[in-house]
Amino acid sequence: MSNQDEIRYCHRFSYVFLKFLLFFYAIVWWLVGGFILAIGIYAEVERQRYKTLEGIFLAPAIILILLGTVMFIVSFIGVLASLRDNLTLLKVFMYTLAICLILELLGGILALLFRNQTVELVNKNIRRGIRNYYDDLDFKNIMDFVQMKFKCCGGQSHTDWSFNMYHDCSAPGPLACGVPYTCCVTRKVGVSFTVYKYRPWRYLVDVIYIRGCTDAFFIWLTDNYKIMAGLLLGILLPQFFGVIVSWLYITRVEDAISEYGHYMDGLQDSNIHKRTVKPQGRAAKWFKCMPEID
Repeated sequence: MSNQDEIRYCHRFSYVFLKFLLFFYAIVWWLVGGFILAIGIYAEVERQRYKTLEGIFLAPAIILILLGTVMFIVSFIGVLASLRDNLTLLKVFMYTLAICLILELLGGILALLFRNQTVELVNKNIRRGIRNYYDDLDFKNIMDFVQMKFKCCGGQSHTDWSFNMYHDCSAPGPLACGVPYTCCVTRKVGVSFTVYKYRPWRYLVDVIYIRGCTDAFFIWLTDNYKIMAGLLLGILLPQFFGVIVSWLYITRVEDAISEYGHYMDGLQDSNIHKRTVKPQGRAAKWFKCMPEID
């Protein structure tokens, strides 16, 4: 087998092209991860200042911090790996991206297969948030936005608001048997609709939203499947692209080691000064796979 045949991707992808492509890919997501982490830390500081509740579901700041930390660390590994041509770091970066991609696909498939359990889990967490609606500003803002956006009320139905101590029918205050103003068809900020328990459904339909937000959200997903498909591709394709680029670059580094017996990073080889590089033109340096070394 000739030397040219042993180099698997020499004529398709240049070493320099893959190196800079992987470097820019990793550094972009490194910066994005740092930005998300900074937002999460700021939101968590604000949450602690107002002493809102703890819990992953009730605290979006925790999710942002976890997501930003994972993106920051993994992308930083990719940046170092692309700069130093370190096979170990390159494989860690590639396998981590591949594992995250597989877990996301498995999570989506399991959520579809066990749709009823997924819906029940979501409703359970929404009821938990409703129980502390007036104490957790994060959840309150999210729930108000969802109810206004999807024209819904509660998780499974508007009766979920009975889990809140102020809206429970046994509560002594004016909010008893009521729902927040974001559930009302005609909204007045700060005014809630009361005594829903004792009024007929046909009357409630004209005053508040009866449909639960979980069902409303799934209906919206069905009606806007193109948007969701684009969103899923926007999440999955960049990861798949990173796995492919990492794999191709690993093959180029392995080819370099096989052909020249050392990494391209001169700092990793103490005897690199003994090698001499043949003079080549600018085009040869950029478009050939590797420089010729004596």
